[in-house]
Amino acid sequence: MKRHHSLSFTAEGEGRIDAVAAREQDIPRSVFSSDSVSIAINGRPAKKSAKVKAGDSIAIEYDEEVFPSLEAEDIPLDTVYEDDDILVIDKAQGIAVHPGAGLHSGTVANALLSRYGEDFSTSEDDSRPGIVHRLDKDTSGLMVIAKNLEAHRRLQSEFQRHRTVKCYYAIAKGFFTSSEGEIGTNIERDPRSRKRFRATDNPDRGKDARTSYRVLAQMDGYALLLVRIHTGRTHQIRVHLQSIGHPLLGDPIYSRPDAAFPDATLMLHACRLEIRHPSTGEMMVFSTELPDRFRAVMDRLGADYGHA
Repeated sequence: MKRHHSLSFTAEGEGRIDAVAAREQDIPRSVFSSDSVSIAINGRPAKKSAKVKAGDSIAIEYDEEVFPSLEAEDIPLDTVYEDDDILVIDKAQGIAVHPGAGLHSGTVANALLSRYGEDFSTSEDDSRPGIVHRLDKDTSGLMVIAKNLEAHRRLQSEFQRHRTVKCYYAIAKGFFTSSEGEIGTNIERDPRSRKRFRATDNPDRGKDARTSYRVLAQMDGYALLLVRIHTGRTHQIRVHLQSIGHPLLGDPIYSRPDAAFPDATLMLHACRLEIRHPSTGEMMVFSTELPDRFRAVMDRLGADYGHA
């Protein structure tokens, strides 16, 4: 996708046009090697090698390749809220947030590029337009997306400082002896598998992580939990619950298949998000209901999910 630029300015110094434009207007010198560039000096067409003097009137037009590693795809997104600065979506299970190793299409990022086109602002990574935080592919639920660079910077700062609130519904295996609890360990990549992470009590390894949970419904062999993450580590909820003997139902990495629910997919859903609006400073709260896949499991177990 290409973005067209049209720029006019008065030269403050002298030299080759590409050097002056780079110095005074931050135009990459690589622009001048493109066939799309058009230059005029004092109203007259000029070559890329033309020299300019202080006081000359410069006009430059060129096309810039935007998101070169990403293709726009018309993928529907479930919009919860939108304004000029942010978009909040309820991400479907099975869709990745952005491209990665071996994955180049079908992601939220591809959908965003289709939705907003060349007007969509991005961070330094052109494969992740507007992505402030992420959810695993098999995790569904609420995500906030920045629609301009300033919103991106402010939201990213809020997430890095742990000033946001992120809560999840989860169905975990086993019987919980306490109605609530907190797990605090470091999380590191599992040296035996690059796809897995693991909890460690060694403070010198991995990154610190803290997770709290509350049991909403205890069922026969399973429990519906409301989980809050106070840090944002990869696979944090999945790793922490597995570390205390309560892996998530349907987790293909940290749990074994269940005879009772052999076709279960990952039972993890981002159900509540509290953020400070990047422009107004207003605290905004978004929430979703219990997903159908959760209700199907609980209906089979005869459980009451009225508190969810």
